[in-house]
Amino acid sequence: MPVIESTPADLWAVVPVKNIDHVKTRLAGVLCSSERQQLFRAMLEDVLQALSCCPQLAGVLVVTRDQKAKSIARSYGAHVLVEEKNLGHTAASMLGARTLAQEKRAGMLQVPADLPLLTPADISVLIEAHGPAPAITLAPSRDKKGSNAVVCTPADVLPLRFGDYSFPPHVAASRALGIEPTIIDRPGLALDIDTPTDLAVLLEQPSATRTYEYLMASDIRQRLLNKSLA
Repeated sequence: MPVIESTPADLWAVVPVKNIDHVKTRLAGVLCSSERQQLFRAMLEDVLQALSCCPQLAGVLVVTRDQKAKSIARSYGAHVLVEEKNLGHTAASMLGARTLAQEKRAGMLQVPADLPLLTPADISVLIEAHGPAPAITLAPSRDKKGSNAVVCTPADVLPLRFGDYSFPPHVAASRALGIEPTIIDRPGLALDIDTPTDLAVLLEQPSATRTYEYLMASDIRQRLLNKSLA
């Protein structure tokens, strides 16, 4: 039985989500485990909300083994693809790409779950800038080292690799395929939250997001300020 039901459109978003109980370990110096989990859930909801409001997407596919993530995904109308093993961000993204290709969907928009400022307008810009297949569109992180969004047609055209240094390799891999990637640089796509510095940057930009609301309702902002002054 197909994972994805038939639909007139064929560009799907893929959001990989690892075990929520062990997310954002690089924030352990400023946030406890419970706070990191709450932060991640808020970011995931912000991302899924933005994706669900984009009419150019046929649907959203969350790749995860985590029960909480499955529940959140379904509450936003997303489909869930369960990994056999939790092998990391790259493996989950490739599984999503292969699944879409096998289901004969024309393309994939891959985004991580930690882009709290992502908006439907950001997604629309990515899609509208994307050229005819075969094509690749990339959105870099704010340091221009990571890849915070990847649009591929066909869905599995690009060998994906994620981590702290993925944007230049994705550009190089695209060109090795004979495809000049389209590059989209937008604030809502550039800020992923991994470090205390990322949190500080987010807090400098008031936003109507669940993530910002959570941070402001807690003592996290003051804690970060105290740490920076220490």
